[in-house]
Amino acid sequence: MLLKSWSIRSLTSSFRFLSSSPSPLPIEIPLPISQSDLESLIYRQYRAGKFQHLLPSVIATPSVLAAAARRLFSRSNPSLPPSSPAALHFSVDALAEELRQGLLDPSANCSILVPSRKKGESLTLPNLKLKVVVEAVRMALEVVYKKRFATFAYGGRESIGRHTAIRYLKARLQNPTWWFRVVLRRQPFGPLHLRRLAVVLEEKIEDPALISLVKRLFDCEAIAIELGGVELGRGFPQESGLSGTILNIYFDALDREIQDIRVEIKKENPRISGFADNEETGISYVLHKPTRVYAVRYLDEILVGTSGSKLLTMDIKDRILKFSVETLELKVDSLKTSIHSAVTEKMNFLGMELQAVPPSVLHPPMSEKAIRAKKKYLKRKAAKALELKNARETRRKNLGLKILSHLFKKLKCGHEFEFGFHIEHEVREIFANWADEVVQEYFKSRENCWHWHRMFTTGDFLSLKRIRDQLPAELVESYDQFQEKVDQYMMPVQASKVIEAEERLAEEEEERKYAKRTVDDLTELKMRVNAPIQLVRRAVKLAGFTNAMGRPRPIKLLICLDDADIIKWYAGVGRRWLKFFCCCHNFKMVKTIVSYHLRFSCFLTLAEKHEVTKRQAISHFTKDLRVTDAHGLEAVHFPTEKEVKMMGDKNLSDPKPADGTLTLILVRLATNESTFPCLAHFCHQTETTLYRIRLLQNRLNVDPLDENKWVQGMGAIHESFNRKCLPLCSKHASDLLLGNICLRDIDGTSFVDV
Repeated sequence: MLLKSWSIRSLTSSFRFLSSSPSPLPIEIPLPISQSDLESLIYRQYRAGKFQHLLPSVIATPSVLAAAARRLFSRSNPSLPPSSPAALHFSVDALAEELRQGLLDPSANCSILVPSRKKGESLTLPNLKLKVVVEAVRMALEVVYKKRFATFAYGGRESIGRHTAIRYLKARLQNPTWWFRVVLRRQPFGPLHLRRLAVVLEEKIEDPALISLVKRLFDCEAIAIELGGVELGRGFPQESGLSGTILNIYFDALDREIQDIRVEIKKENPRISGFADNEETGISYVLHKPTRVYAVRYLDEILVGTSGSKLLTMDIKDRILKFSVETLELKVDSLKTSIHSAVTEKMNFLGMELQAVPPSVLHPPMSEKAIRAKKKYLKRKAAKALELKNARETRRKNLGLKILSHLFKKLKCGHEFEFGFHIEHEVREIFANWADEVVQEYFKSRENCWHWHRMFTTGDFLSLKRIRDQLPAELVESYDQFQEKVDQYMMPVQASKVIEAEERLAEEEEERKYAKRTVDDLTELKMRVNAPIQLVRRAVKLAGFTNAMGRPRPIKLLICLDDADIIKWYAGVGRRWLKFFCCCHNFKMVKTIVSYHLRFSCFLTLAEKHEVTKRQAISHFTKDLRVTDAHGLEAVHFPTEKEVKMMGDKNLSDPKPADGTLTLILVRLATNESTFPCLAHFCHQTETTLYRIRLLQNRLNVDPLDENKWVQGMGAIHESFNRKCLPLCSKHASDLLLGNICLRDIDGTSFVDV
């Protein structure tokens, strides 16, 4: 297989690699600016109620551009500590001068990626130089608008992503009765929206050069946003890093309208206080649930819920849709934007299923079977502890007897022992503690107490009156005191009363918990977040992990890869799914899919490659799919069973769905050419391997927009990337297979055409 040429639409890149002249030498970059200094620099431009001259004074400075390059470097090298790239193939100072003088042409720094099929759509991609500029613009706009965004606006912001939105829904959405999702029709972010965006930017920023630059980025399609689609926030290469910030700025007016609605409803329905039946505790026995409105927006996905009537929800929906259509000029799907019951119907939002349920559904009480199993476990645990204690005492006794026997033999033979210290006191304390422990353990048993009480009280003639009259008074008094102590410490009735009191308190506590649980179930509704298991299983079947019967099967397209690369690809899909659905209530079912379907599909693929049985593949790679790297060290990339069991909702993050990893397969080419540089951003390695991109929708000849043949809610990488070849070094190829980086972190303007 011969290498013909590089991408014909990237003339500068093809000239660089096709010619025999060496690549341009990397140029060192200046010291990047810190986040606090960037904010101070931007706030110094705030005059007369607006931020002025942000492009020449902030964005077009070498330190800000270097900070943008550092962010891109950290994103494309997640395994390395946060740092700046050592050098670039273009001058940052020259780029800053071009921005200040307005000489930067975005269209000249873009390349058109032609699809493999004739009727396919092309895609415009920016090069690394323009990506640095776009990232610098994003950083500046984020600082300007960060404090203006609503609290329920998620996405496009650092540390405020999907899991943060789900955490907000679980904690704040109380007693919802009706809700609806604002569904937008598929539409590009066109000239109408761009004019509206320019007006919004001019309200806060007085910089015609910056607004003109944003317009030119949209005109040359370096930034392309499709509203109402499923490509946003998934790390696809067709998505720009500036898209999330642009959407947050554009939808900020709608957020403020929703916030005004929430404030109006809260004023009309205040929380009533003062119903305290108990003056000492102040506990109110009146259940009062005022009407509230809740909202969550993630980029262009909007969910609105209310705890009021359906009529109120209809009024709120009409008001929001009217504002969206008339003010924001959006096309809303009125049929899909319908009101649903929060209790009886599930709502698909952020790729998950939401439903309002009683608290006992999320935290169900233990069943009788579980209680019996717990008691059995505790009994076994106590028996095991007693067995270990008896064994320890037996060893201690045998050791003591050996020591005493040895000393006795020495003394019998006439030996004398001289000690420099005396341990009589310590020995007495040890034996006294042992004796106390033995006595306490002995009298914990009711049977032992019965036995000794019977021994001390049965057949005693001193209890007879005629005998007591003949005895001295001191003896009778001592006997009576002795009997009182016996009855106090050894009479089983006292112990029985203590045990009965403890059992009664336990029953009362259980009844109190049951009453509270019953009242909560009748008066409260909590949010249950589930993973769409049917859609996940459909995606598993569509990608070829399972056959028509739902059993694991091999993926023969992966056979050309190394064993480690095969395992890494499966691990990337599995980890993406686990991280994305770790906040769901039915996370155990997702764990089962990853631990069974993906793991055994990987075993079958490895067995198919080496022409062995599945049992032999499991025996060689072990259940944890261990593989030996080039240095002879064992590595585990696939999540182990123990690691999967320990996963849960712990971190606040914005995980990328598994769509980008699931629909992408890298096929290694059989060629010895390794002179091409790695296409990952800021990577200067020349020892690379050629891979061909194979997309799922092209392999299956399925249109991702057809929900009958595709998985609902699952995105797809742009078709123009299909069958493109890219050289990658070993580190970035591993990161791409594991899902640590995506095709957005690859220079798509310099693909190899094979």
